[in-house]
Order: sequence, then C-alpha cells, then structure tokens
Amino acid sequence: MSSKNNVTYLMKPDGSKHSSFSMQNSLSGAKLMSEKIVSALEAMQLNNVVIGLEATSIYGDGLVCALREDGRLGRYHRKIHVLNPKQVKKFKDSYSDLPKNDWVDAFVIADHLRFGRIGKEVYIDDYRYKSLQTLTRARFDVVQSLTREKQHFANYLFLKCSGMAQDKDIANSSATTIALMERFETVDELAYADLDDLTAFIAKSGRGRFANPEATARAVQTAAIGSYRLTKTVNDSVNQAMSVSIATMRALEKQIKVLDKAIEQQVRVIPNTLTSIPGIGKVYSASIIAEIGDVHRFNSQASVAKYAGLVWTQHQSGDFEAQHTKLIKSGNRYLRYYFLEAANSVRRCDSEFRRYYDLKFKEVNQFQHKRALALTARKLVRLVYRLLMSNRLYIPPEG
Repeated sequence: MSSKNNVTYLMKPDGSKHSSFSMQNSLSGAKLMSEKIVSALEAMQLNNVVIGLEATSIYGDGLVCALREDGRLGRYHRKIHVLNPKQVKKFKDSYSDLPKNDWVDAFVIADHLRFGRIGKEVYIDDYRYKSLQTLTRARFDVVQSLTREKQHFANYLFLKCSGMAQDKDIANSSATTIALMERFETVDELAYADLDDLTAFIAKSGRGRFANPEATARAVQTAAIGSYRLTKTVNDSVNQAMSVSIATMRALEKQIKVLDKAIEQQVRVIPNTLTSIPGIGKVYSASIIAEIGDVHRFNSQASVAKYAGLVWTQHQSGDFEAQHTKLIKSGNRYLRYYFLEAANSVRRCDSEFRRYYDLKFKEVNQFQHKRALALTARKLVRLVYRLLMSNRLYIPPEG
C-alpha cells in the first residue's frame, strides 16, 4: 500500500504464483484489481478468496471499502484482513535474504494468508464503528497535540517565572497560571503586586476552586521572588511566544469539545452498557467501542487485551522466570490509550477498582502509578468484555 499505488500478488492455493501487478490507489484501480481477482477465481474455478493488506496509515481504508462493496467479488466467499506490519515482518523473517520492495512484500503477505493462523477478519466491517472511530482517533490526535503544547507552555513558564514552574503545588498549565502570565508582563510585577489585588485576581481566575486564595497568592509571590530575571528584550520575546502557545491551547481545547459533542451524538446509534461503569462517560465508552467493534470478533478477553497491547512479555528460561517484564510494544495504541484513560477515571469512582489500584501501587517502589494504572486497565478489559458480550449493566460492589 502507498498513497499512489497498490502492488498485488495473486497466489494459487498450492503456493505458486498466478500473477502480480500494480494498480493506482484509486477507485478505478480498485475496480481493475477486483476484475483481475474475479478473473483468476473463474480461471481456477475457485469459490474462496482471502485478501490481505498491511496496515499503512489510512491508505488502505478506501481500498478495503471498495473491495467489500464490489458486487462481482461479493459473489465469492471472501475474507479481508488488515495485517499489523509487525505481523508481516515477523513472517518475512522466516525467509532468508529477501530484499525489501513492494513486490516482495506483496508476496510475503500472500504467503502469510496461505499459511493461515489468522482468525476472523480483523477489519471492522460495520461502518457505524468506522465513522465513530474516525472521530475518536481525531480526538486522540488533538489531545496529543494539546499535551505537547502544554509542555511548550511549561518551558516558557520556566523562562519567565522559573519559581512557579518548579513549585509542584502550582499547576503549570492551569487556567489561573495562564491568567497570571497574561496579566503580568514581568516577574517583578508579579512578585511585588499588591497582595489583596493578587488574592482577588486568583480567586476570580480560579472560580472559587481555591480554599485559601490568599495563601495561594503568597505562594505565587514567593515563587516569583525566587525566579530568574530576564532582560527586557528576552522577556518580551517569551511573552510573545507564550501568547501564541496560550491561543493554541485554547483552540485545541475548543476542538476537543466539538469532537466530544460529535462523538456523543454518533455513539447513540450503537447500543452499549459501558456507561453504566462509574467514571466511564459517553466519550470513553465510544472510544473503546470504536476500536473493539463487534466484540464477537474476539475469542476471549485475553484477545482484547492483546489487541490493546495490555499484556506483558514473558522472560523464562529453565527454572528462572523474570518477575518484572514490560508491556508488549505492539497493539492498538488508540485502544490502549482509552483503556488507560478510562481506568484512571474508574479507579477514582469505583471502590473495587480503587482498592485494586491502591494494592498494585504499593507492591513496588518504582513506576508505581504507571504500573498500577496498566494493571487496572487490564482488569477493566475483563469487565468491558463481559459487559459487551452479555449486554448487561455493571453492578458496583457493595461498600
């Protein structure tokens, strides 16, 4: 697959070559490909065909849709698989000294399909899930952009007021911090501002979230007094860069709200019971469902966990087995992200998940939160699978 062309290798059931060709990655190219496939099936008097392509960004989505909707190909029993590039690479490693080019890769994919070991079709053929997936993945990308922009703002904050950036009790990208940076041009203005005025400004900016605005104002001024001082020229440039960063963050936050609203509307056409889990709202439930699709595609909750990349590698030899291993690097990164985010929300709202998270948090001295959250997400996978399979509501444990 590429943005311009698709290289196809037609393999007979015995592994011999029927033909290979390259077509333009377009609707007309897909029709020609379908014609060649149908012609080959008629010539060999076959009724079954297995089609596979390597997942290459979004370049295969249009082709898969065209092949699924093609009436001539629909007369045959056909399966379409979108394969993980790692899966194809590992299969290719079994051959020695194969070159790297599209024609060879097409042969490897065809041979991998011939050998089997691939279960149900992994492409989501229900377009409700696909349309929802487009929105949830767009949201993921915007959230990642917002996270990066917040880091940029934190860097500018350190330049302008290093003390505030270093103080763990002052959130770097909170609305109050942003308001302070917009209100005060220099760190000296902030450090020596009237305490009553600063307290009133913080109380207003915080919208009543601060239990003791005066104490917060004193902490901010203390941090400002201990900060580095910049020359006027450098300070002005930092203010300009910070202004752009603030505008970018606000625009991204607005985009997230727009996407959240669209996701909530789209998920209405897909019945689910995941919103019955405390802490999982419409957006998180929709995002998980969009990636899983029809849960019956998976044989077990372990299959869902592996698909999400929420399983750990095994390191065992003889009588030795490592106790500390890492999460596998493969898996659906979108599904893994939303499971982790949902688990972080659920553990705050559900007593059973909170107890489990706290237990795992205390088991180690390093990477406590990341490890405990990943294990909690793995526990959430089991619950999600059970609810989707049974179509039942979640009943929280008593107490």
